[in-house]
Amino acid sequence: MSEALKKLRRDAAAIFQAGLRAVAPEEAMRRHVQRDGDALIIAGRRYDLPAFRQIIVLGAGKAACPMTKVLEEMLADRLTGGHVNVKYGHLTPLKKIQIQEAGHPVPDAAGLAGTQKILDLLATVDKDDLAIAVLSGGGSALLPMPSAGITLEEKQATTKLLLACGANINEMNAIRKHLSQVKGGQLARAAYPATLITLILSDVIGDPLDVIASGPMVADTSTFQEVQSILDKYGIREQLPASVQKHFVKGLAGEAPETPKLGDAIFAKTQNLIVASNRQAIAAAQAEAQQLGYRTLILSTLIEGETREVARVHAAIAKEIRASGHPLLPPACVISGGETTVTLRGNGLGGRNQEFVLAAAIDIADVPDAVILSAGTDGTDGPTDAAGAVGDGETIRRAAELALQPQAFLNNNDSYRFFEKLGDLLITGPTNTNVMDLRLMLIG
Repeated sequence: MSEALKKLRRDAAAIFQAGLRAVAPEEAMRRHVQRDGDALIIAGRRYDLPAFRQIIVLGAGKAACPMTKVLEEMLADRLTGGHVNVKYGHLTPLKKIQIQEAGHPVPDAAGLAGTQKILDLLATVDKDDLAIAVLSGGGSALLPMPSAGITLEEKQATTKLLLACGANINEMNAIRKHLSQVKGGQLARAAYPATLITLILSDVIGDPLDVIASGPMVADTSTFQEVQSILDKYGIREQLPASVQKHFVKGLAGEAPETPKLGDAIFAKTQNLIVASNRQAIAAAQAEAQQLGYRTLILSTLIEGETREVARVHAAIAKEIRASGHPLLPPACVISGGETTVTLRGNGLGGRNQEFVLAAAIDIADVPDAVILSAGTDGTDGPTDAAGAVGDGETIRRAAELALQPQAFLNNNDSYRFFEKLGDLLITGPTNTNVMDLRLMLIG
């Protein structure tokens, strides 16, 4: 590998790390939440702490612990207690607030137990109390409480089916909300009539409040009718557990309650604030790339769709830059965010970011001095220990030297094992944040 290519790879790693630093939960929280004597100030709104009988903190998500730690430090003398659910291994030591580690992306019994503890905690609040919720990516899976008549195992089976069919996060969460006793504004109902503040690390394209973590604290815009349309779109209605199918039929007939909608009195004393998002990570990555001497272009923070198709478009842009200097002259750094989806066709191991890099690497084979990096900001890509992967114009040649067939790995959704053999997995460990994915193309 040439020195020029090694430098591009080092720069890509540095740019990615700059994006991560910008959305670190602690810093994000402190930018938006301040303690001023006996008052808590959140986005300009002032809360008189002595006016509340008790103050509790609750929440769920991969970043819930570090977000909660900031609140615990700020509210030390006023905090009554609290409870948060986090993904296994995403721990930060807390003093007053209980932590429940639980399963993600498929919910488990530990998550169910932790969700019950949150509901028990909310059962103690009244109109003179303050509840502060923290939510981040993973919150939906970490707050399982199936609707009446549906078991956790049946909800797990539904989640696995949604993950495999290629449904995007908005579609998945519309279904999750209508299979839950807490999602889609129903935790706000449980907190009413207390004052409720929700601080959010967004992992959803466009930052829609009712979709992030399936919107447990906000009015829901989705309906049972929308759920039926999604099931028809992917042709999975008949594959659902019988109890789930029955529940959706009852919902359409008005025999199962809809989620709370805009205008409901339970939202009268709520404040929702996004403290970090993909846009902040992308902006910080751009600043770092410019500092390193690259001309930069942000494609979009709203990219979704089938991973391989998105990869093909990115690769085409990289080849155009090398061939004609459009839309940027080299040295160039093209940045994009959002979250793509993978339709499973094989039985391999990987994630959307690793698959993106493998598909792109096939298309940029022999393009000189070109590097592509794609990684999840949470440090996890699919059911693997990698955040993503790094590829370049020599990836396919190096694979051939090891007798690896890149297209066969791609066809089998086995990108993890492909990049593992090349030593090109990007492994960060849990980052304790989650604002979707960050993709970089560097052309030297």
